[in-house]
Amino acid sequence: MAEHALLSASGAGRWLSCPSSARLEEAVEEGESEYAREGSFAHSLAELYLAYYLDLIKKSKFNKRLKELRQNSFYSQELDDYVKVYVDFAMEKINEAKARTKDAVVLLEAKLDYSSWVPEGFGTGDLVLVTDDVLEVIDFKFGQGIPVSAVDNPQMRLYALGALNQFGCLYDINTACMTIVQPRLDSISTHEMTIDDLMHWANSTVKETAEKAFKGEGDFNPGEHCRFCRVRSTCRARAEENMKLACYDFKQPPLLTDDEIVEVLDAADEYMKWISDVQSYALDQAVNNGKQWPGYKLVEGRSYRKYVDEAKVAKALISAGYSEDVIYEKVLLGITKMEKAVGKKQFNELLAGLVEKPPGKVKLAPDADKRPAIKSTAEIDFKEEL
Repeated sequence: MAEHALLSASGAGRWLSCPSSARLEEAVEEGESEYAREGSFAHSLAELYLAYYLDLIKKSKFNKRLKELRQNSFYSQELDDYVKVYVDFAMEKINEAKARTKDAVVLLEAKLDYSSWVPEGFGTGDLVLVTDDVLEVIDFKFGQGIPVSAVDNPQMRLYALGALNQFGCLYDINTACMTIVQPRLDSISTHEMTIDDLMHWANSTVKETAEKAFKGEGDFNPGEHCRFCRVRSTCRARAEENMKLACYDFKQPPLLTDDEIVEVLDAADEYMKWISDVQSYALDQAVNNGKQWPGYKLVEGRSYRKYVDEAKVAKALISAGYSEDVIYEKVLLGITKMEKAVGKKQFNELLAGLVEKPPGKVKLAPDADKRPAIKSTAEIDFKEEL
């Protein structure tokens, strides 16, 4: 089992914002999700390709290990293609580093110790490159939820601190370059900062907060960072913050001022996430731990009929004289399944011009959202009438 730091780099956005959450999470075990296992597999495949391209393993060992990985249930040509997007980018960066500095350091899956600023702090960098002037940390993310920016990203900064802690005395490093590669979202985000700025952040922002978090001290501060917190469902501070929304006297919208409506909009997404988290937690405890919630009981949800064995159903109907045209219908595979079946490259080549992506459903989003603003339906209709 992989070793994990209490104040992990991946959780830095959370414990830096809400120091007391770190110790609170420590007492709660949470199983690894299917998405996390798929991500770990993708990392293993990427590491194998890079190790081979860098002559760290012999071809025979590479072929043997690749054959093993291709037997894994997570393996598919689509996954392999996405992994190679990251691998190609990584090799490009490695070659650039070697061109800058002959004895450039290239590390795969490197343990990075940043405990000089964070008690017992360490993490694993997917790819670390150290040259005379530039330190590069590259992180491979296989998720397809939302693009993760490298700008002001505390995880990437802690990785850079760990690498600087190890190699700062050997190289005259002036710049830290941090990159996050998310091939499934076609996203590559890069951010650079001077080593002086990185050190200032570490000493002025991280050190004191990390010490509080390690001791279980500091304030609880609910927010977007609660999303992956292991105690998000039962945290009292988060509950109290979200219950403020429930205190509104929800009359007809016209009776609320514009400012009140905006305040509700600002809080609504987090409120609904919190409600969903609490419901999921309560159900899990009842189903898996026999928890009896006062006033609630487990019931069977709506069910739909299904065939016990489709092959036997078909055989029975054909034997009774029904033709295949009657009992079967042909349905074209959906886009995602089709792309996986034929491979992304072939899909794009053969179906060029035959796949479209219509506009998404219009919704309200805060100004901070990176998507461009669109005109309201009323404005569009008015222009079309002119």
